[in-house]
Amino acid sequence: MSLSDGGGYGGGEPGGPDTGGQTRTRLPDGGGDPYGGGRRTRTGSSSRNLITIVGVVVLLIAAIAFANRGGDGPGAGDDNAKEADARSTAPTGTKPVEGKNGGIASGFAKTEQGAQSAAANYAVALVSADILKPAERHAIVQKVFVPAKVGEMQGKLDQAYSADFLRKLGLDADGSAAKGMTYVSRTVPVGTKVAAFQGDTARLEVWCTGLFGTAGPSSTTPVTSDWFTMHLELRWADNDWKVQSFVQKDGPAPVNGDNKTSGADQIAEAVNQYGGFTYAR
Repeated sequence: MSLSDGGGYGGGEPGGPDTGGQTRTRLPDGGGDPYGGGRRTRTGSSSRNLITIVGVVVLLIAAIAFANRGGDGPGAGDDNAKEADARSTAPTGTKPVEGKNGGIASGFAKTEQGAQSAAANYAVALVSADILKPAERHAIVQKVFVPAKVGEMQGKLDQAYSADFLRKLGLDADGSAAKGMTYVSRTVPVGTKVAAFQGDTARLEVWCTGLFGTAGPSSTTPVTSDWFTMHLELRWADNDWKVQSFVQKDGPAPVNGDNKTSGADQIAEAVNQYGGFTYAR
């Protein structure tokens, strides 16, 4: 799922980042569980088992592009960006964060390692289910963005996540799913990279995978996975790293595994029972 400087999930719209994203969602073979119980075919020969539709992620991509049009997001292809080698994830002895601000990690060190930790945690917050709920969204914007950007980003996100947009996702005006349904939007950082670091500013990339969709017996947008890279520009403000701007691009994505698909109830239970993490470099 794609996300960007405007705080939506997107690209591919004039003025926004071009993610070129498409989402393949399996539809139910009949009237049963849309998640099915069988394994996915790799041959592509059965139109009954594999149906490509423009689904939840595409809608989210469009929202981010709308919110980000005319934005000043970090350039993903900057020729001057330093080449970052993969770095060890072994403990460094440095405490990664000092605490949490309303559930979002805070108090990051003013170092490359601290900036990477901040970027990973902010990527999770910016592509969460809470970003679709007005009250929670405003709180996230206040905690994550530099003070000078809060008002602008709040307005852009409110406009992007309008009641009409939420309705297309099967959510009400408060961003909540219908009774018996669970909306899922959970991001898992796979790795981070420093593109540039100097004084009070840092540009970083966070490679992520995630789960997006609605779990429920009558869902037409079953929970599916996605791979994307968040590009964030951070600035040191209020004694912490904060987001100045961000964009998102699709991939890199591995080949899908031949995994047995779980039922909607199992997915909803897992999301509700398994908590997220504080990410540290």
